[in-house]
Amino acid sequence: MSTTTDLSNEDSIRQAAPARLASIDIYRGMVMFLMLAEMLRLEELHKIANDGGWLSKVFGWISFHTSHVQWHGCSLHDMIQPSFTFLVGTAMVFSLASRKAKGQSWGGMFLHAMLRSLTLIFLGIFLRSLGKPITNFTFDDTLTQIGLGYWILFLLSGLSKRGLIISLSIILVGYWIAFIAYPLPGPDFSYESVGVASTWSEHDSGLAAHFNKNSNLAWAFDRWWMNLFPRESPFPFSAGGYATLSFIPTLGTMLLGLIAGRILQQQQAAGRKQILLWSAAVICMLVAVAVDAIGICPIVKRIWTPTWTLWSGGICFAWLAALHLICDMAGWKWWGFPFLVIGSNSIVAYVISWTLVEPIHQALERHFGIVINAMARMLESLLSQFASLNDQAVVREFTLGAMTMCVVWLMLWWLYQKKIFVKI
Repeated sequence: MSTTTDLSNEDSIRQAAPARLASIDIYRGMVMFLMLAEMLRLEELHKIANDGGWLSKVFGWISFHTSHVQWHGCSLHDMIQPSFTFLVGTAMVFSLASRKAKGQSWGGMFLHAMLRSLTLIFLGIFLRSLGKPITNFTFDDTLTQIGLGYWILFLLSGLSKRGLIISLSIILVGYWIAFIAYPLPGPDFSYESVGVASTWSEHDSGLAAHFNKNSNLAWAFDRWWMNLFPRESPFPFSAGGYATLSFIPTLGTMLLGLIAGRILQQQQAAGRKQILLWSAAVICMLVAVAVDAIGICPIVKRIWTPTWTLWSGGICFAWLAALHLICDMAGWKWWGFPFLVIGSNSIVAYVISWTLVEPIHQALERHFGIVINAMARMLESLLSQFASLNDQAVVREFTLGAMTMCVVWLMLWWLYQKKIFVKI
């Protein structure tokens, strides 16, 4: 299997440095906006009105899609990490073409990929260690997961599309086989000892039971791996069920993004690109649903099952196809400017979400507390026209979060205006 950057015959017509596509930056900005929107506490909206009326149903829908599902299934919030990961692969296609056009060698590009991998891993650990007494060595967050697989993605980036699909299949099937080969817990296994109730409704049976929370291969690996590092106390399990080994199928998501980037980069009719992107979306989602339905492999984001890679990847293909149609083909990108500002400095936005949100909260409370209270009361008055309010505190938290988001966006807008774009 070749890992050089030589292109196959089918891809030889690609130009070295195509123009930047607004759809990619706007998509990335939409994803980062969803992440920053966590400060709005939208998942708490269902507490405001629960009388069964239309406003209660709307708030319930918003609450579901702004929080993670417990185990099976997917909400909009669950699409943040796979979308960001997918776009890493998409952007790599254009980045490598640009670097090749500048005459960079394969060795130089590989060194850059390795440095980027290490930077992402260390940055992820650094951010997860904020407020901790010692370094919090963890490898299951977005940045470390991408970092662990990014250098491998580079090595695979020179393959033909057929080679990429074969590599993807090997990764997903091999990961599935590894989970199935790991023995199921015995009848005396204590789920409570790993943070899972024995009566938990999300437990699967049959082959799918090999992917149950904190009793699977990835959990067993982390019981060994995570305890190799200095810790405040021994690592028994992840409360959310997340795992280091998820970087392997996460690599599959990046490969799907790489395939999407190849499609967008090709010199061919825009209509054909749309057909290919939508076809990929439908195929990925249908395969995922079929495999999940027959009980072979459940769709679970928290351990990034192979079916999750395909299901979320299909949504990413569809999302990108729609934006490509609207922004790149039709030229309607004015509406996406707020997202473009965020997407152009996604790493900065990510770091801000971990470091500056609370200080901004405190500063706004200190200097504009009266204004926040007045705005919250106005919003309460408006909402009370449609439903009986149960938790006004959530309204104030939303108001404070909205003001904080405005401050963060203005910071990113200033960087955008000054053409300061931080990249790793």
